[in-house]
Amino acid sequence: MVCVSVFLSVTLMSCSTDISHYKNQNSKFDIKQYFNGDMIAWGMIQDYTNEVTRRFCVEIDASWQQEQGTLKEKFYFDNGEISYRTWNLTRLENGAYTGSAEDVIGIANGQESGFAFQWEYQLAVPIEGSTYYFDMDDWMYKLDEYRVFNKTAMSKFGVEVAEITLFFDKQLSDKTCEASSPQL
Repeated sequence: MVCVSVFLSVTLMSCSTDISHYKNQNSKFDIKQYFNGDMIAWGMIQDYTNEVTRRFCVEIDASWQQEQGTLKEKFYFDNGEISYRTWNLTRLENGAYTGSAEDVIGIANGQESGFAFQWEYQLAVPIEGSTYYFDMDDWMYKLDEYRVFNKTAMSKFGVEVAEITLFFDKQLSDKTCEASSPQL
């Protein structure tokens, strides 16, 4: 009985993370500073069975004018598809951000805390001629001044249907996907 109680307690605690949990962690993540300039990232999408369904590389051109930021993203998918997204970001007080993009429904809300950043938003995704709307719970973790790890839970009606994982690296001198990812 004790083992069951401990297991349930650990399981329930791991299901919900509050961004403020990271506030006292070293290596503060300032997305305005990190997402400034050109960089690339690599990622994959896994369905609810953990099968990798897509791989991609993304080129990012980011710039800021005071508290207003623009992140232009160009995605290269493993099936040859190329897509674009432009984020328009606003830095608010206390590490809070809002954002919008062409395929984001309404406003994305984000928060920095310690080495972590969390976005929450709804994304419109075209699939086989129809558009589906998914809730995105997007977490970024600063590993060092050059690298950021990103995990996003994609859900519909409260059920996780996919997970997106990305790895950003600003240290590379070549900032293009074509030169960095010949397999895509």
